[in-house]
Amino acid sequence: MEFRHLGRSGLLVSEIAYGNWITHGSQVEEEAAAACVRAALDSGITTFDTADVYAGTRAEEVLGRALKGERREGLEIFTKVFWRTGPGPNDSGLSRKHIMESIDGSLRRLGTEYVDLYQAHRYDHHTPLEETMEAFADVVHRGKAHYIGVSEWTAAQLRAAKPLADDLRIRLVSNQPQYSMLWRVIEAEVVPASHELGLGQIVWSPLAQGVLTGKYRAGEQPPAESRATDDKSGAGFIARWLSDDVLNAVARLRPLAEQAGLTMAQLAVAWVLQNPNVSAAIIGASRPEQVRDNVKAAGVRLDDGLLKAIDEIVDPVVTRDPSLTSSPASRP
Repeated sequence: MEFRHLGRSGLLVSEIAYGNWITHGSQVEEEAAAACVRAALDSGITTFDTADVYAGTRAEEVLGRALKGERREGLEIFTKVFWRTGPGPNDSGLSRKHIMESIDGSLRRLGTEYVDLYQAHRYDHHTPLEETMEAFADVVHRGKAHYIGVSEWTAAQLRAAKPLADDLRIRLVSNQPQYSMLWRVIEAEVVPASHELGLGQIVWSPLAQGVLTGKYRAGEQPPAESRATDDKSGAGFIARWLSDDVLNAVARLRPLAEQAGLTMAQLAVAWVLQNPNVSAAIIGASRPEQVRDNVKAAGVRLDDGLLKAIDEIVDPVVTRDPSLTSSPASRP
């Protein structure tokens, strides 16, 4: 495993992080989830990402139990706040009330006294940004989080938040966007702004919901028990990638992966790690062998010729529109 600084902070994170968005507490049983976490730890992963909303708060509980007994100082545990976690009018968003109550709930479920990174899971258009950042500052100053991050914020939102964080003497160090060979909406605006501000990207879905593994083939039904056939596993998210033109392009990547001595999954994870603004790529898994395969992308350097060949194949099916970085217009 190799490690990178999270933005321009002193915090080092494993360049491959383990996330449990649509697995723990929903897709896989707890024993299998614990086995995946064990495989991650054994592979050198120290960075673990979750959120209060995942599996209706159950994902944090499962991750907390899976990490119990590990040396806390040797881990970087990240979680998030924004999406609805209860029935009340203040059980979502980034108000002071929701943030202060949510951090305590997350810490309780994770079984830890602090998280290393507390992230705004989306931008809240109905709470003053000053209120949100002041609440995050109190979370940090009370020792409940070391750093602050955001997820899927636009370049303009990042530029508005960073000076507030600096004035409040807290470290806003990261953004967590979707990013893969097929989904590059952050490249035009978010990445340049983040580089300017000292923020690193912690990218999710580097495998494009599994499509970049090559398991889905044009003209064929998705494999049984795959993510595309399981509503609990994000079938709605993967649907955009299942057109024949996308799947045919992905199939043409296989010889490139083989020439590089990589699996398709390793090639996809290694590709996002070539971006110097990426601090970590989040992988998920329902089986330990998936973790062990994906983690071999750590430290891989793709040469310019290979990167150019990849671009030539996927360019017609890449999504680049920066306006697709967005947050709900109303609170969830």
